[in-house]
Amino acid sequence: MGNENSVEKSMEFLKSTFQTYYESNKIELPDRFGRREFAFLLFGGKGMVRHLGFEKREMIWNFLEERAPQHAYYSSAYYQHPDAAKMPDKLWMGAELIFDLDSDHLPNAEKMGYVESLVEVKKEFVKLIHEFLLGDFGFKEKHMELYFSGGRGYHCHVKDPAIFDLDSNERREIVDYITGRDLQDTLMFHEQVTSRKSYGPFSFAGGKSLKMPTPDQDGWKGRISRGIIELVNEIKKSENPEKKLEEYGVSAHDAERLVQELSEERMRRIKDGLLDQSKTIRKFFLNSALRKTAVSLSAGETDEPVTCDVKRLIRLPSSLHGKTGFKVVKIEVNDLKDFDPLQDAVVLPDDPVQILVQKEVSIDMKNQSYHVEEGAQEVPTYLAVFLIGRKAATPL
Repeated sequence: MGNENSVEKSMEFLKSTFQTYYESNKIELPDRFGRREFAFLLFGGKGMVRHLGFEKREMIWNFLEERAPQHAYYSSAYYQHPDAAKMPDKLWMGAELIFDLDSDHLPNAEKMGYVESLVEVKKEFVKLIHEFLLGDFGFKEKHMELYFSGGRGYHCHVKDPAIFDLDSNERREIVDYITGRDLQDTLMFHEQVTSRKSYGPFSFAGGKSLKMPTPDQDGWKGRISRGIIELVNEIKKSENPEKKLEEYGVSAHDAERLVQELSEERMRRIKDGLLDQSKTIRKFFLNSALRKTAVSLSAGETDEPVTCDVKRLIRLPSSLHGKTGFKVVKIEVNDLKDFDPLQDAVVLPDDPVQILVQKEVSIDMKNQSYHVEEGAQEVPTYLAVFLIGRKAATPL
């Protein structure tokens, strides 16, 4: 009974705090919002309230003030009838291209704490934006909107009219390119004759090597080349090369074999753009460079990336995330590298709140360092919401 009371008390506190925020902040609305479906998860509610349409801005703002949802979403798609209860009746008109990077998609995500995962997922997002979307695909900044999700990741909305009508299969091809799916070594490396033998009028290849792409080449070829050279440098500088290789998923047995095969001469040749014919080395470098340079857009092989979904619901800009209290913040491309969610997305007040902490927590937030011990504590509202939303504390 006591646990039920504490859960209910937490929900009431969070809802009241969110309500105050929505009463004081008229959140920004997506373009053509009258053509979007809206959906919400309510504090203490069961299931999602969806298939909602709003014709006027005031209607959305009033809903947020009155209901103070835990999570707020809208559709990446445009519909003729966004409030129709059945998807076919909505009449799809097109959709933005959505990229949703979550720290859950990162390799070794389960070993990372919240703060570390935010740092790592931003690196992936920067790579996605600059190398792939602006670089390889050539999208214009004016057609891209970037957001911190308020939780554990980042969203990119591509609004180039050329992509609105793409179906799921066409969007999947974009995902396959960014993730390097089915990238083959025969496409990356080509054989080069290093010496020839002559027998009378006939000439035969006496020696061969695999020629790597050069680092300055466009697209995946240059990306793989840069990744391989970076890997060689990492292994060479490592005090324990076998352990370094195991970090890349190489078994202990294969790591020992690779280190034996990676002689100084071989490493020099690789830096010069020549991979030896060793299949072990070739496979390792392609797979590891791919892992290093591709972007993780899903949690695994069977997880369908958001990008392929033409009817996806995505977080509403300027709304609050129900598990952190952080704002879904829009980020300009030029500001992305300096963006710090633990400073820039913290928008709730610093009024003191009494809470009961279940687990000791250390975190930097809003330019302050906090070390919160177990038991009754007084903390700013924004930190209280973060801890309560993540079930690490309850209000007193």
